Amino acid sequence: MQWTFTLDQLPETARQFWDHFAGKQVFTLEGPMGAGKTTLVKALCAARGVQDATASPTFSIINEYAYTDAQGAPRRIFHLDLYRLRDEDDAISAGVEDTLYQDAICFVEWPEIVAHMLPPGTIHLQLEVQPDQKRVLRETASSLK
Repeated sequence: MQWTFTLDQLPETARQFWDHFAGKQVFTLEGPMGAGKTTLVKALCAARGVQDATASPTFSIINEYAYTDAQGAPRRIFHLDLYRLRDEDDAISAGVEDTLYQDAICFVEWPEIVAHMLPPGTIHLQLEVQPDQKRVLRETASSLK
């Protein structure tokens, strides 16, 4: 699946994303610095009804957000930014592995160092900036090793 969108179209793209990936929980987000990965996660959280302020977890490593699902049950979204971690040991110490296996939605930026920890069924996404400043979000086969 692939979406091409402007920042103004991001809320509608987020709704389409959730329709397409209904029931999926773990997503990797790959793309260059400044591609809009955190902006995308903010829009995806908003589309799920997250009321908390969302921000980049660059320094905290893992941010947690709460929302209520369609049945009224409390649910969580985790946003992980692994850019500052050195290796798998750092990731384990930070609680990444435990977070990935909770019954929650997880978005993982800079997922390379946890490739071996990702659960089966992880959705791999690539975000690119086009010359006209539109973004392209596409599902990819895992390029992680």
